[in-house]
Amino acid sequence: MTQYGTWVSYGGDARIWLAIGLLAVAGGAALAGIRLPLPVRATRPGRVGRVAMILAWITSIAAFLVCLTIYIRQYIHAYGLNVVTAAPKDPIAPITLTAAAVVFIIIISRDSPGFGTRLASGIIGAIAAPMIFELPFDLIVMARTYPPIPPDPALYRALFFVPLFLIEITTLLLLRLSPMVRLTRATFFSFALMLGVFAVWALSGFGYPSAPLPTALNIASKILAFVTALTLFLPQRPAPEQPPQPDSNKQAQPASPPLALDSPALAAIADDPQPTGQPGGITGSNAPAVPMLRDDENLGWGRADAATGGPALLDGDRAAGPAMLLEVTLVVFFSPVKCRCRGDLRDDLPPYRLLLGVA
Repeated sequence: MTQYGTWVSYGGDARIWLAIGLLAVAGGAALAGIRLPLPVRATRPGRVGRVAMILAWITSIAAFLVCLTIYIRQYIHAYGLNVVTAAPKDPIAPITLTAAAVVFIIIISRDSPGFGTRLASGIIGAIAAPMIFELPFDLIVMARTYPPIPPDPALYRALFFVPLFLIEITTLLLLRLSPMVRLTRATFFSFALMLGVFAVWALSGFGYPSAPLPTALNIASKILAFVTALTLFLPQRPAPEQPPQPDSNKQAQPASPPLALDSPALAAIADDPQPTGQPGGITGSNAPAVPMLRDDENLGWGRADAATGGPALLDGDRAAGPAMLLEVTLVVFFSPVKCRCRGDLRDDLPPYRLLLGVA
């Protein structure tokens, strides 16, 4: 058990139990990232809520400064000024400041939203990122700070850590002020990975970063804390494209089935004396949609008339002008071929009335 630095390292079974507890919390965070409906955006507080959060944050900082002054005075009274000046240097502070600057630059470098929102979000993200590391870290080392402050070490630990916890919690709550913050699966996974590094650090005693291994684990977990903060500001992925929806009732409705020979609509078509093919007695929007006419005797298929919306059989189309002369020429030219067919009437549909009589 090492007593170098500002806290006493763990030893014996305490290391194992600490590592197990950290792994359990890391597993819970990873499971939450898998099971929860993410991403989710926290509800932004109103004007009164924003003012209250900022005042609570400022008050906690002021309280910590007052308590820190009392703590340092008692520390000097108990151990003298030489002990304070001989305290080991913090090798992680430059990395923390560099990572905070990187987070700030990345956030304000996004394309949207406006620059003012990005600037405020960058400041909040830069000061909240270290707290993701410090909150669980302080819970681990709180009871093992070194050296103890007489006459009541527990009282002075509480005097130091209670306002510090308030700063960390209120700083993390400031993230709700940013409209860019969203909880994603990457947030939970990064936080779980940071706790996993804490667990490895715990197996080595969770000592002060003076040796290479504790220093490397401290740096790795600190970087993962800043990565966790960055995942809160990730841009939202575009939604997958939806299949095109029908833009009219005609596209949305299925095609009408073929009409049978004994249907009333077909009888109305046969009684129509008009040359246009418009069924008599059925006009306007009441005209039935007849895309195809089918003959049960395999006589052929008809096509719907695109101009009138009514049916047009194969033998119901009429030619006029030059097209009529061409049709007459073709009939005369192919008449010998059709004569050889004799009684084969498959190419010549009988009139509607004869079809109805046969049906």
